[in-house]
Amino acid sequence: MRCLVINLDRSPARLAHMTAEFSRIGVTFDRVAAVDGLSSPEIADMSANLSLSEIACFLSHKACWQIIAKGDDAYCAIFEDDAVLTETAGRLLASEGWIPNGADIIKMETVFRKAVIAMKQVFVGHGYVLHRLHGLHSGSAGYIVSRQAARDLVEATQNNELPIDDVIFNQALATSSSKVIYQLSPALCTQASYLRDKAAEFPSEIEQTRAALQQKRKLVNPRGKAPLAKFAIEAKRVWRQIFDICRLRREKTIPFDYRGKRMRRAMAYASMR
Repeated sequence: MRCLVINLDRSPARLAHMTAEFSRIGVTFDRVAAVDGLSSPEIADMSANLSLSEIACFLSHKACWQIIAKGDDAYCAIFEDDAVLTETAGRLLASEGWIPNGADIIKMETVFRKAVIAMKQVFVGHGYVLHRLHGLHSGSAGYIVSRQAARDLVEATQNNELPIDDVIFNQALATSSSKVIYQLSPALCTQASYLRDKAAEFPSEIEQTRAALQQKRKLVNPRGKAPLAKFAIEAKRVWRQIFDICRLRREKTIPFDYRGKRMRRAMAYASMR
C-alpha cells in the first residue's frame, strides 16, 4: 500500500523519526511537503475560526487527498510526521487486500479517548479487527482513504472552516456523513505526544493553541460547569450509552501496542487534556 507522510521542510528531525519508524517495520513511504503555517500565502484566505497550525494541517492533508485522487491506487495511507507505529504495522501496510469492500476511510490511530464503534467486528488478520466507527474520534495522525473518498473530500472542502479531525471523522457533517468509516483495533499508530518518552521530543503545535481557540469557539467554559449542568451532561452520557447499546454500538478506548505492552491510556500529558 502506498504511504504518504506529511512533513514540513523545516522539520528534518521529524522526517528522520518517520524514516526510522518505517524502516523498522519494513515499509517505504513518500514524503509530502506540508503547508507551513508561518509562511504559506494560502493561510491568509482561510477561516479565522482556525489557528494557523490548524489551517496548515488541513491544507497539508488536502494536498495528500489530491495526490490520491489523481493516482491509480485504490487505497493509500496518510501519516503525520509525529506518528509512532506499532511493531506489527508493516504486516497491514504491506498490502490492501485486507480492506473490506466498500470501505471509504479506515482510522488507524488512537488518541486514548472513548470512541463509539459497532459491536460487530471484522477480522483482518495479524491480531487486528475493524469496527464501524460512529461519531467523532479525533486525531489525524494515521488513516487510510480510498481514491473515491479522497476525490469526495477534495470536492467537499472548497470552503472549509473546520479542523481536519472533523472533516474526516465527524459523521454529523456532510464531508463524511455518507462515508463508510472503520476503526482499526488495536491501533496501528498514535501521536508521539501521547507517549511519555516521546512527548518532549515531538510536541504538538496544534494542541498548544487549541485551548485558546476552544474558548473562542465557546467550547470550553473557563469558570467550570454548574452542578445542574454537570448532572445534565452525566444524564446525557448514560442515555447515549443505552441508545448505543440498542443500536449494537459501544464506547471503547482503542488500545495501542507499544514496546510489547498494550496501552489503554496515554502515558504523557495528553491523558489530562
